[in-house]
Amino acid sequence: MTPRLMICAPASGCGKTTVVCAVLRALLRRGLKPMACKSGPDYIDPMFHSHVLEAQSCNLDLFFFPPATAQGLLVRCASHADVTVMEGAMGYYDGIAMSAEASAWDLARATGTPAVLVADGRGRALSAAAEIRGFQHFRPDSGIAGVILNRTSPMLYSRLAETIMKETGLPVLGYLPVLEDCVLESRHLGLVTAAEVKNLRQKLDRLADQAEKTVDLDGLLALARTAPPLAEESRPVLAALPGPHPRIAVARDEAFCFYYEASLQVLRDLGAELVEYSPMKDRTLPDDVQGLYLGGGYPELYARQLAENTSMRKSVHDAVTGGLPTIAECGGFLYLHRSLKAADGTPWPMAGVLEAEAYPTGKLGRFGYVTLTAESDSLLFRRGETVPAHEFHYWDSTAPGSAFLAQKPRSNRAWQAGVATDTLYAGFPHFHFASRPEAARRFLKAAQAFGAAR
Repeated sequence: MTPRLMICAPASGCGKTTVVCAVLRALLRRGLKPMACKSGPDYIDPMFHSHVLEAQSCNLDLFFFPPATAQGLLVRCASHADVTVMEGAMGYYDGIAMSAEASAWDLARATGTPAVLVADGRGRALSAAAEIRGFQHFRPDSGIAGVILNRTSPMLYSRLAETIMKETGLPVLGYLPVLEDCVLESRHLGLVTAAEVKNLRQKLDRLADQAEKTVDLDGLLALARTAPPLAEESRPVLAALPGPHPRIAVARDEAFCFYYEASLQVLRDLGAELVEYSPMKDRTLPDDVQGLYLGGGYPELYARQLAENTSMRKSVHDAVTGGLPTIAECGGFLYLHRSLKAADGTPWPMAGVLEAEAYPTGKLGRFGYVTLTAESDSLLFRRGETVPAHEFHYWDSTAPGSAFLAQKPRSNRAWQAGVATDTLYAGFPHFHFASRPEAARRFLKAAQAFGAAR
């Protein structure tokens, strides 16, 4: 059995992450072992899940991989959990190009997961029932099996819940009132990261206290147990590469924190040893590494600190230009530039691997899912191969690269992206190794060859 439920909402900004964190923390304090997953490509919400649970969260994305792979990752992530709580992305039906493809609803349907709709209780009465009923019947197989009211007055709750149940037939499984001291702040890529929130532990405990009082946790658990079993054979199995286990340096600090944990797990399954380090605080790359992974994040917010760490910049420059197999996604791509302008326009020197400058644009650039097609053979991909990816950035580059054709799904819009050589992938697009494990194998084989040659 894999007891599970999805917490979703009519739109972004309805408080899904707050509700999910409150429920996870309350269940954890009951002595249960909850697990969390996130629908879609978002990096930040899973950081909050992981902070609550002190365990990794997992992204499940039906653009990145087919339903069978999503089910397999879910089975693996939930294998030691009492219950899994998924958080939907955006509005429940919001998917690719004005469709429901790869939406939270699509994921709930593909995994047989009952959904609980978070509805905002502010400034409405009977209209709340109308909105909920609309989502409930928008698709005949909506999967919506319950409602939680957010930002709802305790005085209004009982009457509003009674009205909703009468009009929709759905159980209302509690509410959260407005908790001003528990607001999670936002910035240009979504919420601020969990590591940046002051007094986060106290906020989470405050949310859990409230959930214990006003959310029907027993009802949520009972609903989660109605989910049908998932096939154990769908769990992904990857055989480790023969030969030495390559050590891969993984940048991990406040500036570089955007990673899909299941993607990193593919590298571990194939035999890699992942060694974390901080480009901000450490002086050089870790000793005796045969590969480098510079993930995304917020290097623009820490440009001065990164620039002032001259020994690390030199260490990375010398290693990458010396042939160390390297992946640099989005924020990592910016770090390899000659310079990076902070939000105030100050240019700061970076690793200088790429003869280009990175600069703020003040708006999202080339936002959303794309399919990359490789223009030539390189470290990760072969000419003509395709890979699902996504871009999400407010900074751009004077040389964003031309190694791939990036095509928007269901659209004629396309552009060139990325730098790719025999030893380097660098570009704005993020991808997931679970969708292309052969790319992970190529990366690690190159790392093994680099270690043998050295």
